[in-house]
Amino acid sequence: MKVLYDTVLTATYIKRPNRFVIEVSLNGKTELAHLPNPGRMWELLFPGVPLYLVPHTAPSAKTKYRIIGIERQQTPIMLDTNYSNDVADYLINTKQIPGWEDWHVLRREYTVGHSRFDLLLSNAKKEQFLVEVKSCTLFSQRGAMFPDAITERGRKHLLHLAALQEQGYKTGLLLLVQWDKAQWFLPDYHTDLAFAQTFQNVAPKLDWKALALTWTKDFTMPNVSHLCTYPKQILNHEAHNAGDYLFIMKLANDKNLSIGHKGLMHFPSGYYIYIGSAKANLDKRLDHHKRKRKNKHWHLDYLRNECQVIAGLPIRTADDLECSLAQSVKKIADWEIKGFGCTDCHCSSHLFGMSNNPIHDKNFMQVVEDYRMNRLDRLIGI
Repeated sequence: MKVLYDTVLTATYIKRPNRFVIEVSLNGKTELAHLPNPGRMWELLFPGVPLYLVPHTAPSAKTKYRIIGIERQQTPIMLDTNYSNDVADYLINTKQIPGWEDWHVLRREYTVGHSRFDLLLSNAKKEQFLVEVKSCTLFSQRGAMFPDAITERGRKHLLHLAALQEQGYKTGLLLLVQWDKAQWFLPDYHTDLAFAQTFQNVAPKLDWKALALTWTKDFTMPNVSHLCTYPKQILNHEAHNAGDYLFIMKLANDKNLSIGHKGLMHFPSGYYIYIGSAKANLDKRLDHHKRKRKNKHWHLDYLRNECQVIAGLPIRTADDLECSLAQSVKKIADWEIKGFGCTDCHCSSHLFGMSNNPIHDKNFMQVVEDYRMNRLDRLIGI
C-alpha cells in the first residue's frame, strides 16, 4: 500500500481566516496551516473538529503545516486535492474501479484543444480514454453532492468532455467521494444549478463513476467501498430555479426600525436568518435581497438596508417547505422577531436571530443538510 505522507499529526479546528488558511490548535499551541482545497466545506469545518495535517517542508511555504484531512462522525475525510490524481491513478492501475478494469493510466495532465484533462487512459487495444477527476467532500448521512461552490470551470469541462465524446473520443468523469457512507450521488443543484443542469444533460454521454472511498487515519491509499447510485429522477423533480431559501445577515448594532405597515420594531445586534420562498426565479429573489433598496416591498427590504449580507442559501425543491424550514430554524435560534415575514401563514415569525455566525454553527448547518440532502433519502427510497 502506497504511503502518501511520512508524518501525520492531529490538531483541532479553530477558524478559517481566509480560503486557503486554517487556524488550528496543535499540542496546546495555535498554528496556521495551509488548506489545499478551495471548497467552502461549511458542513465540515466547526470549532473543535479533529483535523489531520503534515509538516509543510517546501522552502516557499508560508505556513508550517498543510491540512490533509478532517473527521466527520469519527470517520477520516481526505481534503488534500493535491493527491486526487495520484489516488485516481492508483485505483485505476490496481483495477479497483468497477467497469474500468481493462484500462490503465497512460499519461497525466493531457491537453486537448483549450482544456487540460487529468488523465489519459489506454487499454490492450490501444484505445484512448480521457478522464477528469473531482474530489467530493459535500456529504449527508447517505448522500454526496458536487460541487459545494459555484464552478464555471467545472461546467465547461463537462461540456468539453461531451463535445469530445461526440467527436469520437471516449470520455469520462471520476468523482472521488471521500465518505464511505454515501450511497447516492447527485450534482449539487442547490449551490450551482447551471452545473447540475449541464451534468444532467451530459451524464448519459459520459462513462462516469462516483466512487465512495474509505480512508484510515494514516492516509495511505484508500479502499474502494462501492459505487454510488445516481437517482436522476430527483433532478427532474427538484433541480429548478424555485423553492425556499435562508438569507443570512449581520446587524452590527441594536436598531429600532420602521417595517412597513408593521411600524416600529426592535432588532438586537447579531446575526439574522430570514426564511423565504420563490415559486419561480429563486436566484433573482436572492439577488434582490442582496442589494440595498430605496423602494421597499418585503419586510426584509427594510432590515436589509441596515445589515451586512453573509450568505443566501437556496433550497431548490418542488415541495412547499417554507414553514417547516422556519420551525426547524426556530428550534436552534437564540431569538425571533415575532410577526416578521409571516403575514401569509400561521408561523410566529420567519426571521430568527443568533449571537454567532450560523454558517459556523453545527446545529444550523445540520438544518441546511437535512433540507438540502437528508430529506432526499425518502424520495430516493433509502
